[in-house]
Amino acid sequence: MLALFQQEFVRNAFLAGTIVAVVTAVIGYFVILRAQAFAGEALADIGFAGATGAAVLGISSLLGMFFLALLAALGMGALGTRIRGRDVEIGMVLSFALGLGALFLSIYSQSGTNASAGVGILFGSILSVTLVNVLISLASGIATLLVIAFLFRPLLFASVDPEVAEARGVPVRLLSIIFLVLLGITTAETVLVVGVLLVLALLIAPAATAMHLTRRPLTSISLAVALGLIFTWGGLILAFVGTGRNLPVSFYITTLAALSYFISIPLGRLRSPRPEMEQPYSSCKQVSAPLH
Repeated sequence: MLALFQQEFVRNAFLAGTIVAVVTAVIGYFVILRAQAFAGEALADIGFAGATGAAVLGISSLLGMFFLALLAALGMGALGTRIRGRDVEIGMVLSFALGLGALFLSIYSQSGTNASAGVGILFGSILSVTLVNVLISLASGIATLLVIAFLFRPLLFASVDPEVAEARGVPVRLLSIIFLVLLGITTAETVLVVGVLLVLALLIAPAATAMHLTRRPLTSISLAVALGLIFTWGGLILAFVGTGRNLPVSFYITTLAALSYFISIPLGRLRSPRPEMEQPYSSCKQVSAPLH
């Protein structure tokens, strides 16, 4: 196994997977608290058009994904609560984005370039991650975690009880926009590992599993990070070492994520009855206008 790390693509895969696993676990915790799993999927679908469009232009697909995902996140954040109840309009935008991505992918394939790049965007291409991609992911991941650390208490307060938080002077709408931008960045990173179609595997499963087992914020986040690393490293090891079949890394990662989530459901029910939200998050309600 250690001999594999002599290969550059193996080192890049583990580095990128580690970065993505940590960042998605932290962001995923707030995604679940804010019930914004659909937003993560929407940003991934829209970013697909940016990734394929960038490939047509001959630039990094990751940069294209970042660009369009950030634009979409800013648009969703600006709409705020007005986006609720507009499922038809949102569905049409996502369908158009996927169609646009399919068009760019077709143009890219007809240009005589390797068409497997499009499959990698859809289902993940962690084994073809370059050092440049790793460095971009590292920079954006560090920036994302620093912002989350700075905004942790007010963001937690606004996620648990936005009405009370707003009454206390917390800038709920600004926090929502900032969080959606961070979610867009994280979604673009996650595509490197599991692709557009499977992005929720790392964004949702580790945090959801952790929250079944504990309600304390920092404990949940720490457990989610550990689970994300286990899923990612386990998927890579299974893909490299082999299980008798040459299966993709994304399959192993999503399978480990799904199994852990479904196992955590009965384990969570075995826990002694406790208040769902009030006790673990009571301290965050002491925040008053923290960003002024």
